[in-house]
Amino acid sequence: MKLEVKNIILGVGILVSFFSNAQPKDSLDYNLLQNPFIQIEATEAINSMYNFEFKKSNSHFNYLKKQYPWHPLPYLLTSLNYWWRIVPNYSNEEWDGQFLAYIDTTQVLAKRLFKDHNEIEGAFFLAAAYAFEGRLYSERGWYRKAAVAGRNTLKYLKYCRGHEAYSPELLFGDALFNYYSEWIRENYPLLRPLMWVFPKGDKEEGIKQLKEVARNAFYSRTEAQYYLMRLLASEEHDIRGAIQVAQYLNESFPDNAYFERYYMRLLYQSGRYSRVEKMGKEMLVKIDSGKVGYEENSGRYAGFFLGHVYELRTKYDLAKEYYNLGMEYAEQIGATDKGYYYYSILHLGIIAEKEKDKELARSYYKRVKKAAGRKHDAWKSAKRRLEKL
Repeated sequence: MKLEVKNIILGVGILVSFFSNAQPKDSLDYNLLQNPFIQIEATEAINSMYNFEFKKSNSHFNYLKKQYPWHPLPYLLTSLNYWWRIVPNYSNEEWDGQFLAYIDTTQVLAKRLFKDHNEIEGAFFLAAAYAFEGRLYSERGWYRKAAVAGRNTLKYLKYCRGHEAYSPELLFGDALFNYYSEWIRENYPLLRPLMWVFPKGDKEEGIKQLKEVARNAFYSRTEAQYYLMRLLASEEHDIRGAIQVAQYLNESFPDNAYFERYYMRLLYQSGRYSRVEKMGKEMLVKIDSGKVGYEENSGRYAGFFLGHVYELRTKYDLAKEYYNLGMEYAEQIGATDKGYYYYSILHLGIIAEKEKDKELARSYYKRVKKAAGRKHDAWKSAKRRLEKL
């Protein structure tokens, strides 16, 4: 209830600027997606946002709101400014109110744009706003709200289809729908009876479209690259392709904690341990310095990766130090039900075995069995090792 009241108050405050400012001087001012001058004005702010320089980017988004208070574009960009504060650690609800308030304003202005001035552009912003809203609701476990947002996203996506010549931005939603429509059918068979109401997708076409958006769009480019990186790594098993995208994102936005963490993880999976060592230590320095976006969630990744790198090099004292550090970070944010936490305990047991301390090893393995579920590979490995001891 408090969150909803806060959203309403924020939303009303945001809308004041719309009703108190002048209307557009030219009908072309309703077509901001096609306006190259707006892109020039927004480039630095958008780059700052993805580099986690949130105050700097917000300042310019405020300028855009004053210049174009009738249009949903600056409000959607502002909502993304708060969304990317959430991304590094989805358990952090600090920015939910601001994010949802600006999403609400985006929807209000986009509906007016859709109804009275520019159906295609209005539909794009409505589909985008509902999609991001649904993503947050899903992360929060509010699945009914997420489903409603998802239906609204699909409702407005249909107005965008076939109009990619208007703007490459319009292809982004279609790309995600094409991929995830088939992905859900393949991975969640129990939901197949419900999927008949939705048109079938095409995963291959979805990847192709995402690549096109990643190359040619302006506002959706980085979001498309973000999804492309994740899909190539987790679903398409194209680690090389995912690393290429992740490297580009990390080099373009070196202070984006999520991009850096994901890139480090892919390097770890591909056995590039020297690079992982360097990145892990740099990440811990950023955490210690209080850099925006770098917090305990990044620390638990860095701690585990560094621990394993030093274990492989038989530098056991350093390995134990970093495994324990990663576990401390996980405990601080209640992430003790995650794989890296289980495997840190498991590997501390393995190191204890190698150092001929069987009692300590047993205690670690028992701790893994107590923490992890029976189906988890860490639990199974701990069980086997206990039996051998």
